[in-house]
Amino acid sequence: MPVKQLREFLDNAGVEYICLSHPPAFTAQQLAHHVHIAGDQVVKTVIIELDGKMAMLVMPATWRIRWERLCKVLDTDFVQLADEDEFQDAFPDCEVGAMPPFGTLFGMSVYCCEALTEQPDLAFAAGTHTESIHMKTQDFLRLVAPVVISQGFTKPGAPKPAWLRKPKRAERLTMIGQAPQIT
Repeated sequence: MPVKQLREFLDNAGVEYICLSHPPAFTAQQLAHHVHIAGDQVVKTVIIELDGKMAMLVMPATWRIRWERLCKVLDTDFVQLADEDEFQDAFPDCEVGAMPPFGTLFGMSVYCCEALTEQPDLAFAAGTHTESIHMKTQDFLRLVAPVVISQGFTKPGAPKPAWLRKPKRAERLTMIGQAPQIT
């Protein structure tokens, strides 16, 4: 059964959702596998420390954080992954690593990757590693009202931006004034 506080919140809001039981899933990617949906529809909940305060970052399970970009978009010099020992008490009745993406229920700001907002439905851990909730993305956005950000994330396999790519040998030679020789 999902965390009582979350279930009551969703029921009081009149939101339709489905709660599924499944084998233990300790990562969002495992959850996607167990419930047979695309990893881009599974919410990865990451607790970060933002200028000395805990905050929640929600993103597709398949994506990763680009810390330097996240700092820029959040206009701060300090963002880091929070230590589980420091935040586990903030999520009563939740198993560590299975926190639902409803930071507002736990007194935390929520920052959401824009890519999640493009999904019709979302799935996420419901407070345990063996239960998940599936609901409409629009309901999630309306209830949580996260700050939606488009930068600070990367999808594995996506090409690096030009400024991060290492120039090819011919490009390096041209940059230092030597023309490449064709043989």
